[in-house]
Amino acid sequence: MHTIEDKAFLLLIVAVSLALAWIVWPFYGAVLWGTVTAILFAPLYRRLTKAMGQRRNLAALSTIVIIVAIVILPLTLMGVSLMQEASNVYGRMQTGELDLVRLFQQILDALPAWATNLLDRFGLVSLVAMQERVSDGLMKGSQFFAGQAFSIGLNTFDFIANLFVMLYLLFFLLRDEAALFARIKGAIPLRTEQKQALLLKFTVVIRATVKGDLLVALLQGALGGLIFWFLGIGAPLLWAVVMAFLSLLPVVGAGLVWLPVALYFLATGAVWQGLALTAYGTLVIGLVDNFLRPILVGKDTKMPDYFVLISTLGGLAAFGLNGFVLGPVIAAMFIAAWDIFSASRLEAHDDNNGR
Repeated sequence: MHTIEDKAFLLLIVAVSLALAWIVWPFYGAVLWGTVTAILFAPLYRRLTKAMGQRRNLAALSTIVIIVAIVILPLTLMGVSLMQEASNVYGRMQTGELDLVRLFQQILDALPAWATNLLDRFGLVSLVAMQERVSDGLMKGSQFFAGQAFSIGLNTFDFIANLFVMLYLLFFLLRDEAALFARIKGAIPLRTEQKQALLLKFTVVIRATVKGDLLVALLQGALGGLIFWFLGIGAPLLWAVVMAFLSLLPVVGAGLVWLPVALYFLATGAVWQGLALTAYGTLVIGLVDNFLRPILVGKDTKMPDYFVLISTLGGLAAFGLNGFVLGPVIAAMFIAAWDIFSASRLEAHDDNNGR
């Protein structure tokens, strides 16, 4: 039986843990990405440590310099270019130079009668109603991008502060990884095999989600932006980023962007552009997911596509951009915890029957 001292000490642990979480919460994104980056680049750090004669400080610092050079700096430059391009698109929509409602009407006019009748059954050919929906969606979307650009401009100090916290934390996570892992493992009040299973699942999902899903999304976005640039479609960088984000979602993917554009080309008489974009989207962009994702991710996550889709969307809705990592991680830990619980019950049942 627990003594009152044990209960009081447990209550103290919970209280100080919640207090620490409350204090650190403004920098939770920095802590999250510091942890994720440490997990991803731990193999590189270990190799540098061996090459540098076990000088852990120098190896950790060298790893951070490499991360800044190949990841953070390119992403920052791309983000600046993206915000400029988004602002230009927003300005064109405000002046009426870019009128997507008119483009929608052109597609409707070019469709055959049977297609128009089919759309009419679903109420999709009413230009007035569609104009209201499209205009409202486009205004909200453009205002969001413009607002994000303005917010980033105002919160430059916050961005720099979070980046500094992430890199500072990353240094110690890399340098002290063995000691930190041992302390965390020792503090978890579970059986040894349960702790090993949960920690292994956490590491696998982090690596699979970021290394696999993120790299596939970046490649699909880059390939989509390249074909958009080649075909002369406006704001190719913006569309590349949109396709990259959509590629994070299983099943739907970048086709939500390039397929409507291909249909627009076909409907407006630009046949070779439409056929080229369709072939490129199907054979190049689409097959990247089928070939690269199994290589980079494998079957380690053991989560069905529908569960990944729901957890990713839910994570994005709950945590913003950080949710594309947190959503699948929480879902994977949910599955792992219940698998361990089921295995424990089955083992206890077998032990009882064996008596």
